[in-house]
Amino acid sequence: MNDIYEGLVSAFWLVVTLDPDLLQISLRSLQVSLTALIIASAIALPLGTFLAVRRFRFRRLTISLLNALMGLPPVVVGLIIYILLSRSGPFGVLGLLFTPTAMIIAQVVIITPLIASITHQAMRELWAEYHDLLISLNTTNWQRIKTLIWDGRRNLLTASLAGFGRAIGEVGAIMIVGGNIDNATRVLTTAIALETGKGDFALALALGFVLIALAIGVNICIHWLSRTEREGRW
Repeated sequence: MNDIYEGLVSAFWLVVTLDPDLLQISLRSLQVSLTALIIASAIALPLGTFLAVRRFRFRRLTISLLNALMGLPPVVVGLIIYILLSRSGPFGVLGLLFTPTAMIIAQVVIITPLIASITHQAMRELWAEYHDLLISLNTTNWQRIKTLIWDGRRNLLTASLAGFGRAIGEVGAIMIVGGNIDNATRVLTTAIALETGKGDFALALALGFVLIALAIGVNICIHWLSRTEREGRW
């Protein structure tokens, strides 16, 4: 209990005094996670909707594979990306290893299947309602996908927020490809792992509380900007 109390007090003072290291690490966490979320959403939302609308030969296999990839071990993702970006790997010439870009790539790989799978589940139910209407209007597949994405945007927001929650809490993969370098690739999760390893549980808890507050704050901001509560839908 003492560690939790000291962690709360430390978190309070870190925020109140606007600790420069905390601000830098927090901003880097947001930058990496939000960038990964935007890229992953741009891939996963149309993909999940396409799987709900389009029938093709390997559709069931693709959906099963997508669902299976939701449980992809982050450490394995980090290891594979590390090998690909290392000097001996095919993309080593790009010099991306131990940079925020490598961390973004790892997060995109991890959260894209999650967002796409949730999107597919949501869009499948919506497609059942819109099927006859859109077929009778003789719309193209792309027009159907755009219609479902727009009308199902609140469900898609939930899918994206689930991806953001996993991205900002990720530690294994980004530790491997980012290296937890001070003033370069250290984010809140890797800082927590470092302080825990050093035995400074109070500071680790303080960073943990800041991470939770950051995740909740971003979720509230997104809900507020999307005006879901104002329209009385949720």
